[in-house]
Amino acid sequence: MSSLIKNELTKIFKKKSIYITLFIVLAFVILTNCIYKFFYNSSNSYGYSENYITYLKEDLARLDPSNPTDTTMYIDIKSEIETYELIGKYEEDWQKQIISSEVATYINEKNTYLYSIEKDEEKAKQIESKINNILQKLQNDDWMYFAKLELEQAETNLNELEKQRENTIDKQQISDLEKQIENAKIDVEVAKYRVDKEIKYGTDYLNEALSRYQNYSKNLVEVQNKENMDYEEKLQYNENLEKKEINKYIIENNVDVNKTNDIRGILKSFLSEYGLFIIVIIVMIAGTIVSEEFNKGTIKLLLIKPYSRTKILLSKYLTVLIMTVFTILVVLLMELLVGGIVFGYDSLSVPVVQYNFNTSQLETLNIFTYLGIQIITQLPMIILLATLAFALSTIFTNSALAITIALLGYMSPSIINMLVIQYKVHFMKFFVTMNWDLSGYMFGNLPLMEGMTMLFSIIMCFIYLFAMLIPTFIIFKKKNIKNI
Repeated sequence: MSSLIKNELTKIFKKKSIYITLFIVLAFVILTNCIYKFFYNSSNSYGYSENYITYLKEDLARLDPSNPTDTTMYIDIKSEIETYELIGKYEEDWQKQIISSEVATYINEKNTYLYSIEKDEEKAKQIESKINNILQKLQNDDWMYFAKLELEQAETNLNELEKQRENTIDKQQISDLEKQIENAKIDVEVAKYRVDKEIKYGTDYLNEALSRYQNYSKNLVEVQNKENMDYEEKLQYNENLEKKEINKYIIENNVDVNKTNDIRGILKSFLSEYGLFIIVIIVMIAGTIVSEEFNKGTIKLLLIKPYSRTKILLSKYLTVLIMTVFTILVVLLMELLVGGIVFGYDSLSVPVVQYNFNTSQLETLNIFTYLGIQIITQLPMIILLATLAFALSTIFTNSALAITIALLGYMSPSIINMLVIQYKVHFMKFFVTMNWDLSGYMFGNLPLMEGMTMLFSIIMCFIYLFAMLIPTFIIFKKKNIKNI
């Protein structure tokens, strides 16, 4: 058997196509890393466009603030122009953010008093004074003033809601107030994090984590108040809980575990980034390893050797499995080499953080441990697609057919699974695409469909595997090669 496998491997590595394909994959790996390095930017922007301001000024010139039909639009456009021009005077993101979130409101209020039908210049001056006070804080880089102000406002809002709750007897109003109180507590918690952790306003990963933590926490409030959650709501709840805890970890440990534009981030989504190329190489090998023998007539030379047909076909299938592992390792080495050159290897020390629903705790994993789990749990999909191409290649001796159908099998599952889940087609839980990705079961996650388990999915994968292999071996043993 070993000599047969060695012979098959020799044939594969004598083909120029395998090296051309690997070279294309290497080029794509280089391109992917360069895109993440030089063009990817996950932060928000509080910048402004001179062209856009010019466009706004042209619109403003066509409006008459004394005309009641133009007043509201005039105030809005003038306020937007003043806000953007003010943003342009500051360099730091936190200053621009404060102008967008705080000053813009006052500017609109000031212009309302200046240009609306009921003008009030005295109030406009008062608002102007507030704006100048804020701008003075911005110039002094006193971001903590705004952080403490935000905390104070959040605590005041919470106290007011709690007082309303004490003085309310209507059950529906109490329910609504309790939900508002929970959200207000989240606002206080986020404001305290900013002050205690000294998180300066801006668009960096800590600010993103604060914003995400706040959003996911409030999403949980919406879902967890329901008495009887359906399965879709349970999935939604778990997703929000996991993301909330991960962003909490970022805030408390000051580590950007969500970062994607470095070698660790690319490795974390390794199969998402390079899965198609891995599948293409494996399917090309599996889809031609038997059919080419028939098409070239070399199958006769192979079958006259002192080996049974079963052993010959098994050696080819085992070769496909060996090449599957080889391909994954080669592409992984490409990424490690190219990613290391482009980004360096420092990010590999940053852990991958996962929420374990079995223990209700966060777990930190080394990136290679996490990558190994991802590859092993998605290996059934790769093997089943390779087996499909191998079976079609053997049964129909048509390489194009085998490769095309296998690639379609790789590209279509996301659509199929989405439709199955959306329309709750429960009998489709027996379909292969619903079962071949075992990564969804890791860390206590809920499966795609209620009632499924990892053992169930593993059994289904083996059923489909043998359903393809058994007829393939039977047909190969009975094939007539006299006329080839």
